[in-house]
Amino acid sequence: MRHDDDPHAVNFLIDEDGPDPVAGSVRVDAPSIVWNGGMALIALVAGPLFVTPGTIMLFVLTTGAALLLGHSVGYHRMMIHGSFAGPRWFRRALVWFGAIVGMAGPYGIIRAHDTRDWAQRQANCHPFLRHGATMLRDAWWQIYCRLDLDDPPRFDFGELDNDPFYRWLEATWRWQQLPVALLFFAIGGWGWVAWGVAARVAVATHGHWLVGHLAHNRGSQHWTVDAHGVQAFDVPWAAIPTMGEAWHNNHHAYPGSARIGLHPGQSDWGYAFIRLCERFGLMWNVRTPETMGLRPGLSEMPRHGPGFAAHSRHGTISQLARRGR
Repeated sequence: MRHDDDPHAVNFLIDEDGPDPVAGSVRVDAPSIVWNGGMALIALVAGPLFVTPGTIMLFVLTTGAALLLGHSVGYHRMMIHGSFAGPRWFRRALVWFGAIVGMAGPYGIIRAHDTRDWAQRQANCHPFLRHGATMLRDAWWQIYCRLDLDDPPRFDFGELDNDPFYRWLEATWRWQQLPVALLFFAIGGWGWVAWGVAARVAVATHGHWLVGHLAHNRGSQHWTVDAHGVQAFDVPWAAIPTMGEAWHNNHHAYPGSARIGLHPGQSDWGYAFIRLCERFGLMWNVRTPETMGLRPGLSEMPRHGPGFAAHSRHGTISQLARRGR
């Protein structure tokens, strides 16, 4: 259920005693092997056979559109964190693009995201949930396995359960690639299917793991969140392909913010798109750190100086604290 009074909350997870983020077992997940492995195999085998300027351009455009509209804006910033509002038809369209990315349906992505978000806020959690394994093992775990916690958290999907569109999309999210594949085949044959569907999905699923692994193990930091067992890092080289999601240290600091690239020079195409939609009346109530104010327990890393907050109308973290805001 959405926590509109707390923009930093884990929105759909029920906050209660009992769930344990540590005890659990990593198990091979057959659907993930078939889906993620199958897409990667098709891309690796068929992709080189159909390399043309047209197929590469199709891959770039479709991957960019899916990651921008679906993964970054639709799934993550809107559906999961509720960082802005918009008309129902437009929200549905963005969530459909999220399914087209090929990672999970709306319920599945919320369970995966919010379980990890909740676990990383605890003093300790399973290595699966903090990307704590070696790089190769973590890749195997995240892409082809699942974690079964002994005492998992419960969820309240509230608003999603009230809209049959979300239930339909959860049941059919893999099948959403079919009409796209048929359209591409009709236009450009198997080459367009290989690059516009298989390669796109394979890069999204495997790339998501890579950026996630790096963002929880190494990189630059501007912030730490007190009492959180897992801190995040920025992955600057991935800022453009992830549409701004790679500024993950900023996101841990202000998870409910529609703006993730907070510092000068930090590219954030997702937020740029949100601002554009806001101008045309397609989005409103857009949350940013300026409107959210001071987050309790948030500390700036001294070596970075005043950071983003010095450029906001609220001032620095220390100034906010002195004002009691």
